[in-house]
Amino acid sequence: MTQQLLVYVPPHPLIKHWLAVARDVATPSVLFRSAIIELGRWLTYEAARDWLPTQETAVESPLAACPATLIDTQVPMAVVPILRAGLGLLEGAQTVLPLAKIYHLGLERNEETLEPSCYLNKLPDKFDPETRVLITDPMLATGGSIMAAMAELTQRGVDPALIRIVCVVAAPPALQKLSGAYPGLTVYSATIDGTVNEQGFIVPGLGDAGDRIFGT
Repeated sequence: MTQQLLVYVPPHPLIKHWLAVARDVATPSVLFRSAIIELGRWLTYEAARDWLPTQETAVESPLAACPATLIDTQVPMAVVPILRAGLGLLEGAQTVLPLAKIYHLGLERNEETLEPSCYLNKLPDKFDPETRVLITDPMLATGGSIMAAMAELTQRGVDPALIRIVCVVAAPPALQKLSGAYPGLTVYSATIDGTVNEQGFIVPGLGDAGDRIFGT
């Protein structure tokens, strides 16, 4: 079967609620940050559903032995927040994946060319090939930053099929680039908007997610 990019928009009422709060221009920074944290939590929960490695075992209940399923903690897991806005989603993601290692990746977009440049890279030289990697980035707009992040990860041995991307808003330009380069990839987004303007912002989108998270 031919691989293709999978994009999930979970129909969860909590995801819809916090997306609406995040979209509202009247939402103050402190509440916007809470909305992004909650979206990180619930989108990561959805992304982990058929992705977390498990092992079958048995436990003793107070009454009898019974079969049990546990998370396999021997399989390495990592979360890669794309700085700086990805840090907002990270806080929620960590409540779902508390044992995952955190590797920061700082990517800054040139507002004239819309091309990304890397100012911080804390990725290891090589990942275990079984590593599950969750990338957090609120906005997939033109696709420059997420494509740069994917290139860094795959060069270090990460299998795209084991990567999950969690974002708040995705747009066609980014999804088309990801689909062309990484057809086995899976994306979880609170919504998909149809337009990216000349300044590289998704419309209606969220505005500048980093500025709104940190109140700058």
